[in-house]
Amino acid sequence: MSKIIDSTVSLKELREQFPSYIEEVAKGKSFTVVKRSKPIFQINPVNDEGSWSTIADFTAVDKDGVLADDVLNALN
Repeated sequence: MSKIIDSTVSLKELREQFPSYIEEVAKGKSFTVVKRSKPIFQINPVNDEGSWSTIADFTAVDKDGVLADDVLNALN
């Protein structure tokens, strides 16, 4: 098992050592995942402080809110 030292990891390494990377992300570390030396995505810990914010308050329309499908249909 290799040690997680760098913040860049190959896709193959991520697949092979996934549980170890989950632990590191849970501790706050971020990783850029590369495939054939090209970055393809990043893995970052979730920011629990204010990770959800209100974009639109639909309780004025209905006290229980509205369905996402209704919003999407209205936008189309």
